[in-house]
Amino acid sequence: MLDRLYLPFLGLAALAAVALSLVWPQGLGDRSPAPFGHTPVQQTPAMKAAMDRETEASQRRIKQARDAVRDLQDKALSPRQ
Repeated sequence: MLDRLYLPFLGLAALAAVALSLVWPQGLGDRSPAPFGHTPVQQTPAMKAAMDRETEASQRRIKQARDAVRDLQDKALSPRQ
């Protein structure tokens, strides 16, 4: 008796999961199929520009930190006058 209720319910739940996956927002990955999807946030020109600015700023901070460490090491290793 339990199988008569459980298995059809399980089938309907599986169909509902597939239908939900077709229309749910896809997140930050690739675009969903045409009628459902939209351009992902990370692929918009504004977000790409912001990500580029953030990358450049991070690289600049890393370079400054490395230069500061190099200067401190040079001062520590150089003969004192």
